Amino acid sequence: MASISAEKPSAIQDIFSRKKAVIGVVHCEAFPGSPQYKGQSFDKIIDRALYDAKSYIEGGVHGLIVENHGDIPFSKPEDIGPETAALMSVITDRIKMEFGMPLGINVLANAALPALATALAGGADFIRVNQWANAYIANEGFIEGAAAKALRYRSLLRAEHIRVFADSHVKHGSHAIVADRSIQELTRDVDFFQADAVIATGQRTGDSATLEEIDEIRSATALPLLVGSGVTPDNVGQILLRTQGVIVASTLKVGGVWWNEVEPARVKHFMAAARAALEA
Repeated sequence: MASISAEKPSAIQDIFSRKKAVIGVVHCEAFPGSPQYKGQSFDKIIDRALYDAKSYIEGGVHGLIVENHGDIPFSKPEDIGPETAALMSVITDRIKMEFGMPLGINVLANAALPALATALAGGADFIRVNQWANAYIANEGFIEGAAAKALRYRSLLRAEHIRVFADSHVKHGSHAIVADRSIQELTRDVDFFQADAVIATGQRTGDSATLEEIDEIRSATALPLLVGSGVTPDNVGQILLRTQGVIVASTLKVGGVWWNEVEPARVKHFMAAARAALEA
């Protein structure tokens, strides 16, 4: 494989102190300013996030991503108010102080700058950015790659220690704009624009990338590769044999539904299914 960007240490190894990692997602309840927020107290929102974090950690996951998934429908980055990053920073800090786990931040949709600000204030180790290079048509409309602005903002903050996990061929949208370029080329663009890890996804939340797509992305970059949706106890072994990690939420919730609480027994069952592949 030809070199695309300067060789760098594995972000998975550096952050999680292991070769492969399972990362649970804390889907925060609706924040002020979003349609589903009905005036509930901040303590309630924070307590729910802490409960889910504890359930993941007691089940054996290696790290967490804090995400404002309750803010559906998601806004474009320029329309997200400072209240979102403020509350996410408090939640992230509380989780970090209580559990001391590796943490990531994802501010939806594609809000890399608020994610970096949150990560810095809350003590997180990385951010997830769905569209890092190029552009696509998402549920929110036209979404451009965030790399250029985000890396300059990270430099301004002197926050180079915060890594970037970026999706290739991101879910919930159409890639007709770049349909003349292969998934391999789109992945190479993510690498060239200095991401630290690449994430493969299916078509939507809860839908897994195919093994063929995972292999296609894997062939295009030497960066750590994770699968970021649709991972279950039935497929996690196969996926982890091909990748350096998985990002998982829905299958670990009560009833397998993303907006429900994390169910500790489901987490333990999932980690048992993943154990052999994690050590391979």
